[in-house]
Amino acid sequence: MTQYHVAVTGSDQASGRAGDPFRTINHAAQLAAPGDEVVVHAGTYREWVRPRLGGLSDQRRITYRAATGEHVVIKGSEPVTGWTRDPSLGRTVWRAAVPNRLFGRFNPFDQPVDGDWLVKQALDEPVKHLGNVYLNGRGLFEVTAKEGLADPPRRTAVRDHWTGVEDPVADPDQTQLVWHAEVGPDQTIIWANFQGADPNEELVEINVRRSVFYPEITGRDYITVRGFELAQAASPWAPPTADQPGLIGPNWSKGWIIEDNMIHDAKCSGISIGKEVTTGDNFFSRRRDKPGYQYQLEAVFSARAMGWSKERVGSHVIRRNTIYDCGQTGIVGHLGGVFSQICDNHIYNIALKREFYGYEIAGIKLHAALDVEIRHNRIHDCSLGTWLDWETQGTRVTQNVYYNNDRDIFIEVSHGPYTVDHNIFGSRASIELFSQGGAFVGNLVAGAVRLESVMDRATPYHVPHSTEVAGYGVIYGGDDRWVGNIFYGPGADPNDVSAAYAGQADLPVPAAYGTARYAGHPASFEAYLASVDAVLPGDLEAVIGLKQPVYLAHNLYLGAAAPSPGEPAAVTAPASPAIEFQTVESAVWLATDFPPAFAQVRVPLQSTATLPRTRMSNADFESPDGSALILGTDLLGQPAEDLGVPGPIASLRPGPARTRIW
Repeated sequence: MTQYHVAVTGSDQASGRAGDPFRTINHAAQLAAPGDEVVVHAGTYREWVRPRLGGLSDQRRITYRAATGEHVVIKGSEPVTGWTRDPSLGRTVWRAAVPNRLFGRFNPFDQPVDGDWLVKQALDEPVKHLGNVYLNGRGLFEVTAKEGLADPPRRTAVRDHWTGVEDPVADPDQTQLVWHAEVGPDQTIIWANFQGADPNEELVEINVRRSVFYPEITGRDYITVRGFELAQAASPWAPPTADQPGLIGPNWSKGWIIEDNMIHDAKCSGISIGKEVTTGDNFFSRRRDKPGYQYQLEAVFSARAMGWSKERVGSHVIRRNTIYDCGQTGIVGHLGGVFSQICDNHIYNIALKREFYGYEIAGIKLHAALDVEIRHNRIHDCSLGTWLDWETQGTRVTQNVYYNNDRDIFIEVSHGPYTVDHNIFGSRASIELFSQGGAFVGNLVAGAVRLESVMDRATPYHVPHSTEVAGYGVIYGGDDRWVGNIFYGPGADPNDVSAAYAGQADLPVPAAYGTARYAGHPASFEAYLASVDAVLPGDLEAVIGLKQPVYLAHNLYLGAAAPSPGEPAAVTAPASPAIEFQTVESAVWLATDFPPAFAQVRVPLQSTATLPRTRMSNADFESPDGSALILGTDLLGQPAEDLGVPGPIASLRPGPARTRIW
């Protein structure tokens, strides 16, 4: 093994030894071979690291790490000096001319935020750009017309496009820091309203690189990136039909470990474990001949034809990172993130600037999350906490803490089996299911639950623990299992979800608190078969209008939350105090005051043996290696014994309690 050292005092003509370090990380990345380690010493490095080689196995990986105890920052930005006032636009507006040679072939101030599923009011709507300006590390807001620099509005609240709820802005004064750019043949002119700050006395930076740590060539496997601060990249809009580059990512490789990093200020996506370009790149936006849904479906089969498999891609580990202030997603992926683990991360302030909007926004947004484990993450203050879209199969979402999001988790057009167990969903809109085939066990659901069938988009399902496509079908809804959960609803009416969906009173399928919206679904598979027998003979027409079974047991309903009529012996407690989240420095506490009815619910241990197989994908709830799935550990890592209590924490009891959950 060779160990290369990099330091801001070094030279790329050096040997790279500890006493003779290189100057740039990327120079070391051109030399590092399987088994080597690149140690980077304290300082700020402004570069895009493009590894030339990857490792050969988990034992012979290439490791890039910050030197022990040293703070290493890698930025996709460059400082800009020489600002002059532009009095024609106001006394706080400044102007700087940036030579285009600084950008090379990629000028983010000339690149629009654009692509499939980006929502515009009209085709000629003014676009936002991948460029950004930072004042002392804080990203400014873009205005599309120079006239908007003079007197930018002070935003005290922002409206979520989906829920219609207005959220207060943490720092309204920050919304008045704005920029505008015009790109010429030789230089880019940037104007910025810094309000009372003098940019020549402060640190002003602009992003110039698309990525910070991202190979340009696919198949660079088994790389570890550890202990860095990675920031300020002009990463593009990343829908599932596009290339999906991020600030950092493996670019269609296998076995990366991204751990113990601070990742922030990606224009769109922080970490990408996404698709590669030859399977399609925003074809709907470019061609407009077929819907993006069709191109996404084709991408699945194109990926299979080029070798999309467990042996070639995925199996990444993303753990113990802090990810924040990204415009679209904290973690994004389609196809390339299969068989991965996303654990122990802190993700917040994702898509809250709302400079642009589209249907691919979340703290974690994954398509084709096959056998992916999302475990013990803290996800808060996001437009949407987690969005699992298409082919959510073998996926497990467990021991996560969600709160203060506009929506916590959305699972869309998937057939399962997927498992959501021992989580806290603490936001106003807690769970949205446009899917079927899920198992929800031991969760605290403190907000609304929304259900919807999707009969106009058939999506694939797979041979268990494989990327091989087994079939595809539409989403009838139902075929879900809800066992041992605590539901809470404010107010007195389970159907009054105005606190969660203030701007969407007329939802196509309204949400409710609890499982009330499963009314009319059979309570067993045998009852479902009886409903089929009642309409036979026939084929598709015999089942297309039938509700799938839903399996409900051992749940507790507090406040306005109400059970489905199909749940036997449901325990309810209409009067219940609110559930409160308290943040003290880096700790998060859950304050509860459960009524005596809490003690009436006893929850048997759930496992593969107790969870009925899924109907459409005809698969069992299993661990990724095919062994039995046993849901025997609570949110805090304690055993959840047989006949345990409802909810995510085994130590919960009736009466006042305050429990540290992070």
